[in-house]
Amino acid sequence: MNRTLFATLEGRPVTQYTLTAGNLTCEILDFGGIIRSLRVPDRQGRPVDVVLGFDTLQQYLDHTCYFGAMIGPFANRIGGASFPLGGGLVTLPANEGANSLHSGPLGFDRRLFTPVAQTEDTLRLAIDWPDGDSGFPGPIHAEITYLLTPAGLELRYEARSARDTVVNLTNHSYFNLSGHDAGPVTDQWICLAADHFTPTDAHSIPTGELRPVEGTPMDLRRPLPIGQRIDEDDLQLRQAGGYDHNWAADGAGTLRPIARAGSPRTGITLTCLTDQPGVQFYSGNYVPQGLAGKDGAVYGRRHGFCLETQTYPDAPNHPDFPSALLRAGETYRRTTSYRFAAE
Repeated sequence: MNRTLFATLEGRPVTQYTLTAGNLTCEILDFGGIIRSLRVPDRQGRPVDVVLGFDTLQQYLDHTCYFGAMIGPFANRIGGASFPLGGGLVTLPANEGANSLHSGPLGFDRRLFTPVAQTEDTLRLAIDWPDGDSGFPGPIHAEITYLLTPAGLELRYEARSARDTVVNLTNHSYFNLSGHDAGPVTDQWICLAADHFTPTDAHSIPTGELRPVEGTPMDLRRPLPIGQRIDEDDLQLRQAGGYDHNWAADGAGTLRPIARAGSPRTGITLTCLTDQPGVQFYSGNYVPQGLAGKDGAVYGRRHGFCLETQTYPDAPNHPDFPSALLRAGETYRRTTSYRFAAE
């Protein structure tokens, strides 16, 4: 395990941890639980950093792209920044119009985690979320374990609460399998193992419908270039500026493949496995043009894609969706694995 000082935040050190396993290396910050880099070999055996990131803490503070960050207590959107719980109404700070996105302006992505275990290939970070912070009942104790293997990176999430609350944890890494500095990902292919998706309104809040992908640009059950249908004249794509939707997959509770992607340039393929019921495939539609990234890279629109494994967005407001309720004293456990190969 290699540890280095990355920055200081209000007098507290922000540490970067480097994990190694086989030919893979991963750099993680205890600020936001951020995956800052992930290097995997291409078809020639050369290391390629496949996630977008920044060189400085100030850049992470200045921008709301959520590059590589852990998202919680509730990932994705909650409509109207409120939801019913225990006969009352929980109100959250709105940070995307009238809605709450990724737990508001001060979610896990903006907090300093505490390291609780570390080895050459494993890191476990913990966070204690006070009762009522950003409106969420608690207190909530969450831990994320990063396990790097020669095959990829596995994330194990755990959370407990002293009061009934809602929990939905994910990671917001932006992948570019041609390299973080390689430009748009529209030539890379994607495949999602889902027959349905959750359509959204003009504010990206699910309508409550579970709609078949058949006959729509959301049908990604066979590998297609990300850019092949992304700009079609389809209401769902127009509203979101491309892909930014939740796909509903069968088999929740079992670790199974939910998404695959690959780069024809490097030959690097990614298989995402999860026990979560859904995955938000986001095509980086709102990454600002000309954004200064790490190592001198310049990022822009659609320069990375996200596979945010999750309970469905706005689940607390939709009784028919898989539940995000975490009852007092129970333990939330979820696993997502990103496995890499080169073809």
